[in-house]
Amino acid sequence: MPDETAIDVYLGLDVGKGERHATAVNRAGKKVFDRPLPNSEPKLREVFDKLQAKHGKVLVVVDQPASIGALPLAVARDAGCRVAFSDGPDDAADRRSLPRRGQDRCP
Repeated sequence: MPDETAIDVYLGLDVGKGERHATAVNRAGKKVFDRPLPNSEPKLREVFDKLQAKHGKVLVVVDQPASIGALPLAVARDAGCRVAFSDGPDDAADRRSLPRRGQDRCP
């Protein structure tokens, strides 16, 4: 994991089989991006470039780095973002404990 002080925005990607979604928070925990994720290289690059231009260094985290998660990760790397992926049963349990869209969020 990179030095947290070097990251300004954490961008989580949900790249499941259906709709893809991205949510980003800054170091203070404020949501700065929460939208469906485009599925084309130029549109993905636009998302990553805009976040970096407005907020600084971005860490992109995806739950499925192979196959359906490969394009966003490749574009993020090429755009200069740091990338990581969540993996394993502990991360799966953490994801299940998070609120879903439409539910109350923790501050």
